[in-house]
Amino acid sequence: MSEKIHLLIEQCEAVCREAALRAGASEAAATALARASVAADAEGNHAVGMAHLSLYLDALREGRIDGKAVPEIGRPLPAVVHVDARGGTAHLGFDLAYEKLVEAARSFGIAVFAQKNAFTCGSLGYFVQRLAEDGLVALAATNGPRLMTVSGAREPVYCTNPLAFAAPMPDGDMLLIDQATSPTAFAKVRSAAGRGEEIPEGWAVDAEGRPTTSAAEAVKGALVAFGGSRGANIALMVEILAAGLTGANWSLDAPSISEGDRSPRTGLFVIAIEPSAFGQDFPERLRTHAGRLAAKGVHVPGRTKAAARLRARQEGLSVPRHLFEKIEAWGRS
Repeated sequence: MSEKIHLLIEQCEAVCREAALRAGASEAAATALARASVAADAEGNHAVGMAHLSLYLDALREGRIDGKAVPEIGRPLPAVVHVDARGGTAHLGFDLAYEKLVEAARSFGIAVFAQKNAFTCGSLGYFVQRLAEDGLVALAATNGPRLMTVSGAREPVYCTNPLAFAAPMPDGDMLLIDQATSPTAFAKVRSAAGRGEEIPEGWAVDAEGRPTTSAAEAVKGALVAFGGSRGANIALMVEILAAGLTGANWSLDAPSISEGDRSPRTGLFVIAIEPSAFGQDFPERLRTHAGRLAAKGVHVPGRTKAAARLRARQEGLSVPRHLFEKIEAWGRS
């Protein structure tokens, strides 16, 4: 087992921020990226946490992310915040527009954040989780370069096109769903390929369209939509929200996130809802209902992650030493 070192959240964010700065990010972009990366590790989502940061660092260095981009924030309607990331990270645009989004949701009961021309966002749950921590119900959709095929297609046509949903409960607890329209996230397949591991049957096809359990072959081929045409339909709905409405690249047109020097210019679409517009007792009602479901053996997603985040904030994180040293080396390069 890899040796681990124990660090406070602030220490993890500092080393990630320094690495992003050295790779070409502005102070604001580096801070946003570091915060999101460490937040994923804090809830146990390591595939898109600090281990995933090297994807962003390479993209900054090689031009797929414009680290100096300043997002353009518009307000075409009172309850709509429209952001052009201008080839930068998804996280910075969201950070800069966050207060406007929350204020609009509180004023009108519902508000929309729509962003185009950004790099892919890593953990989609991060965006809705932040809104739930501020007492809002949130739904998010995002797309990226094509990685997933569907029945009847001969090639990848969509990204994994995830959906995320979060709803607040009292005392920092929350319901949080974050899932791709493929059986798993591509980051997990890429991570398995790096370790030379197999993946479960039914997750992917190889470059020739044949089912495969080799993660390395899956990376060369494509993931498949879960649930056949039903999963494909959900992926299409996500594509229309995240790319169609925002004005971002369709997945078919998005350049690679791991090669070349062009931004994928993909989209992020977030709906924020003020639950008090419908009554004052929503968080408590949800907690009670979640308890009833749990008593019947139902897994209520997000509660374990919420507890992990709280524990990480209080106690810090255990990080593989080799990973910490790799990121720290980026910060010195």
